[in-house]
Amino acid sequence: MEHRSHFFFAVRIPEQTKLRMQEHIEKIKERIPFSRWVHYQDLHITLAFLGSAPPDKLKQAENQVQEALKDEQAFTLKINKLGFFGSVDSPRVFWADTEESKNLQSIRKKVFSACEEAGFQLETRPFRPHITLARKWKGEQSFQNELLGLWDEFQPVPLTFEASEVVIYQTHLDQTPKYEAIKIYPLIDKN
Repeated sequence: MEHRSHFFFAVRIPEQTKLRMQEHIEKIKERIPFSRWVHYQDLHITLAFLGSAPPDKLKQAENQVQEALKDEQAFTLKINKLGFFGSVDSPRVFWADTEESKNLQSIRKKVFSACEEAGFQLETRPFRPHITLARKWKGEQSFQNELLGLWDEFQPVPLTFEASEVVIYQTHLDQTPKYEAIKIYPLIDKN
């Protein structure tokens, strides 16, 4: 069966932050069972999911996003808690989120609008910035809210990072890691 590539715009998580997150994820994996854990190199914050995209439309979105982000500065994000999507008994997605950030909201709005202007129909649910860690609960017990405190247990110091790049990723389902950066949009260094 042939898999079609999907594309999405995202905030790239810096390498050092990914490595620190990987250390914590490895410890959390020992305690809570999910079917699929995200490879640490694939950690990101999705801004706009395009799905499969014809090359001309993708190129138009790339150009629109480049124009939209040309004056945007890098900004600091702080990963502050764990959460989930789905039912408390059997969550679909386990994630880490960031503290509220006006900069992140602004960047997302610009990327989202640029993609719509390029002709993409995007998801209309409210933006919930998060970093997916795992998918599909496989535990026999109910997923407990107390487990959300795991991040604090393994993270004595707040985990902050500089969001300095927006990236368009291409998905390769038959590879690990499965996301390939095909174009990078550096944000202006604020120093």
